[in-house]
Amino acid sequence: MNLNQFYLRMSTSQVLVGVPKVSLLLFAFLSVGSWKQVWCSSGDGVKQWQKPPALSSQHNKSLYLHATFPSHFLWGVGTSAYQTEGSWNREGKGPSIWDRFTHTREADTETGDTASDSYARWQEDVKAVKYLGTQTYAFSLSWPRLFPDGVGNPNPDGVAHYQRLISSLQAEGIQPVLTLYHWDLPLALQQLYGGWNNESIVEAFVEYATFCFQTFGGSVKYWLTMHNPYLIAVQGYGTGVHAPGESRDPASVFVVGHNLIRAHAKVWHVYNTHFRPHQNGQISLTLGAHWIEPLKGQFNLAQSSANVALCQKSMEAVIGWFANPIHGTGDYPASLKDTNQGLVPEFSPEERAFVRGTADFFSLAFGPDTLRVGQRLPLFGQVLSMDLRKVLGWIQLEYDSPAVLVAESGWFTNASVREEDTLAIYLMRRLLGQVLEAMVYDGARVVGYTAWSLVDGFEWNYGYSVRRGLFYVDFNGMDRNRIPKTSAKFYRQVVMNRSFADNKTSQSIHGQFPCGFQWGVADPVLHVRLHPYSAQFTDPSLYRWNFSGDGSVRPVSGVTLRTRGPQCTDFLSIRRHLHLLEATRASHYRFALDWSLLLPDGDPSHVDQEALRYYRCFLMELHKLGVKAVLTLYHSSHRSPSLGMPKPLQAVGGWLNYSTVEAFEAYASFCFQELGSWVHTWITINEPNRLAELYNTSVDTHLRAAHHLLLAHAHVWHIYNDQYRPLQGAQVTFTLHADWAEPANPYLETHKAAAERFLLFELGRFLDPFLANGGGAYPDQVREYIAEKGHTVGKSPLPYFTEQEKKKLGGALDFIAVNHFTTRLVSPRNSPIPNVQPESNQQLGPIHDCSFLNDPNWHVSNLGQAVVPWGLRKVLSWVKGRYRDSHPIVVMASGVDDQASHDDKLRQTYIREYLQEALKAHQLDGVDLKGFYFWNLQDRHTFHFGLFGPAHYQSKPKGSVRAYRDIISHGGFPPEERGALKPCPLPAARASCAVCTNITENIPLLFFGICVFISAAILTGVLVGLIRRKMSVGRGRAMCPTSPTRLTRQHWERFAMQRVVRRM
Repeated sequence: MNLNQFYLRMSTSQVLVGVPKVSLLLFAFLSVGSWKQVWCSSGDGVKQWQKPPALSSQHNKSLYLHATFPSHFLWGVGTSAYQTEGSWNREGKGPSIWDRFTHTREADTETGDTASDSYARWQEDVKAVKYLGTQTYAFSLSWPRLFPDGVGNPNPDGVAHYQRLISSLQAEGIQPVLTLYHWDLPLALQQLYGGWNNESIVEAFVEYATFCFQTFGGSVKYWLTMHNPYLIAVQGYGTGVHAPGESRDPASVFVVGHNLIRAHAKVWHVYNTHFRPHQNGQISLTLGAHWIEPLKGQFNLAQSSANVALCQKSMEAVIGWFANPIHGTGDYPASLKDTNQGLVPEFSPEERAFVRGTADFFSLAFGPDTLRVGQRLPLFGQVLSMDLRKVLGWIQLEYDSPAVLVAESGWFTNASVREEDTLAIYLMRRLLGQVLEAMVYDGARVVGYTAWSLVDGFEWNYGYSVRRGLFYVDFNGMDRNRIPKTSAKFYRQVVMNRSFADNKTSQSIHGQFPCGFQWGVADPVLHVRLHPYSAQFTDPSLYRWNFSGDGSVRPVSGVTLRTRGPQCTDFLSIRRHLHLLEATRASHYRFALDWSLLLPDGDPSHVDQEALRYYRCFLMELHKLGVKAVLTLYHSSHRSPSLGMPKPLQAVGGWLNYSTVEAFEAYASFCFQELGSWVHTWITINEPNRLAELYNTSVDTHLRAAHHLLLAHAHVWHIYNDQYRPLQGAQVTFTLHADWAEPANPYLETHKAAAERFLLFELGRFLDPFLANGGGAYPDQVREYIAEKGHTVGKSPLPYFTEQEKKKLGGALDFIAVNHFTTRLVSPRNSPIPNVQPESNQQLGPIHDCSFLNDPNWHVSNLGQAVVPWGLRKVLSWVKGRYRDSHPIVVMASGVDDQASHDDKLRQTYIREYLQEALKAHQLDGVDLKGFYFWNLQDRHTFHFGLFGPAHYQSKPKGSVRAYRDIISHGGFPPEERGALKPCPLPAARASCAVCTNITENIPLLFFGICVFISAAILTGVLVGLIRRKMSVGRGRAMCPTSPTRLTRQHWERFAMQRVVRRM
């Protein structure tokens, strides 16, 4: 048994006999923390900014954080007295500084006179806490309600109220967390002493606290002396924004802070000496914090270090002002004293010892009250940031890894928001995610989380213009009923599951995709690169080299050699491109033709022959590799003014003009005839659902463009089916961009309806005319929604198909092809789409009337793409369910951008996780999935989606090449047991060994090795020759007579002939 286990057992069995279970858990956790040997040194907070990027909040985040909070984690919810109690002058309560502050300002100033009326409706508050299921309820005692004059005799009605509340909470198994002072100082003490400016108030606070310990301490195990003393001092006595509204000389702010620290320390010692031995509670104070990042764009190392130092200085000036004396050295931070020389009071050595360590845990408030101070915070030119994880990391480094209770966390919504507070859910998810990241990745010892606040209330200087409650309160009504918002339902689920994860990603499975599965790589338009061009054996001349003279090369007159015609191997770019593709071991390669290049005028009689020859050569060389070609006829380009189609067609309206449909038919027929022999699959149009959005000047233009795109595909499908399929045997389809849609707020039916509507507009509107109920009609829900919204006056702008068109559409699709990249959180737009006249140039919003959110806990790529693997399985299942397995499905494009030049971990994880979900869809959900294509082969300029780097970076393979190839080689994710892998036979052209693949990936290394080998061989040959020559010369000398033999002419002739024979 280690020390921690021993102390936990000792604490729970001997020290806290009779204390409720939840108290045991926190006390044991905090106590263990006080004895735990920590790994960091005090005052190391500056290291939080010096962590390498791999440890920062965004980069260190595991792609999918599915961890749960510990079983002993304390979930809570909180309020404060003045913000919620109301009853400002009832049953003996005295006035507070906030009563006077709000009553004496402008006539229209809002007050907390009634607020949420929690003094009268405390039982409803208890029910609300019980609904959430939290273990704790944090609230503050109203000092003027207990002591109307601040000191003297207590108010029995006030005492009875809090006793009833505490007893009721305990009866429900809820532990109270009591704050002694949350800003509502008795007005009498302000008038008598001048408030916290006078050190005499310290003794009054000690007297008040002692009474509370005596009266309530037997039932309360967690005490907080005061809430956010930084705001008490700065906003109350510096800026005057808060009560008592004073703005004296700068020194008074630090005097107030000094008195607050002394008051807290004295109260802690009173409790520690007189009450802890028999009440066994814990006591601290809640400190407010912000977070700040160094100003970006500083490339000078010295300046960057200076910015980090300024960030540390900012933290020390806010949270460190109070934390350093209590949790640190016992004195103020040196930077605070240096910046405010002559203003900051001094602690004597005795006071430093008295103050230091007067907190049993670190209580933290992170919310809008501090962050909205904004420019009044000492930012020192740096950037404010909402990052709770980094605050927790800083506390861990700066104060020897204390146990931390997040005593206030949450954000605000607009006052007009009632129960449907979707944004509040995601802000809470973000904060909870940051807490969990800090615990899992940084080792932060967070023991509890308190959502703020239980009910809507009076928000200080913002009055009732914002709301922070989990329960909605109608301040204009008499009842003040508590109505749970959707954020309350969300938090209740979090507490119940100890996790905010969506739990949509199940455990990984083992299995293989079927033989014949299309393992592909997809690219946009294949650019025709006629150069570099290496034409060989095309010159008919024979040349003579004047080697011994001037070294010139001259043609030999009268001699003409036979030549060969242009060859596909002359295009060096093709060989280089296919060399990269071969390294992936993909069985299929998808790319698009450049319509505007092949037929510049849109007329098949005017063809760019060089471009056609290039595409033909590319397909022939691809065929030699055994890779099947998937050819897209039209892949629109947003960067092109003509959207990638011939300019004359775009000039007459593009897809708004039916003549473009006819021109596309002619173009497709030309491609089938010229290139069809080498094509396995034809994609007529890439993502018509996205292309139609480019025609968004009105509802009518959008719907007409989409209508023509569907007709164009249908006509082309029939042309191929009737004229070319019998000879060529390819398949024909189009691809749709298929993001999955989740309701942003799963507790609202309107959001569920919006998510389904998004899928119908994005997928059903384009697939139903081919596949649903015999084809020929748009989904009824789409037509009804457009008519209901009244986008135009009169008949619906959504066209109908003629009977002849219906016959063309029905079944004109060989399989369903989708491009899937991400998942969207969908909510209805606040207002319907306004009617925009066709002649207007104003841009139309999404026709489906949906808005989008991103879950802050989803990993997001550099370009903003959320990585959500389970969305692929969801969208495949949705398509399967709607079209009843009528057609197989192929994922024709899927990928993510990653800025890494080699070790692209995000993309590698993306490949594995998305293919895992594809396998689950196939094996567990019964989806007839026939293929998966990864987007894309190579980056062009910078590191983005490519498996290989740009050409100017030597086209180096990234780690994702090996990751994808390994999955292809195994056919998926077979079990690790020996013999579990079931190999599929490869075509002869594809049966290359793994050694060959490795060779193609390491050409530079291989070339270097060959050079070394050849050099070594030559050197060895020279040495062997020299040695043999020496040996033969030695033998000749031994055998020859001593007298020299005269060499005659015959000898020379014989010697010459021998040399000739030897050379022959």
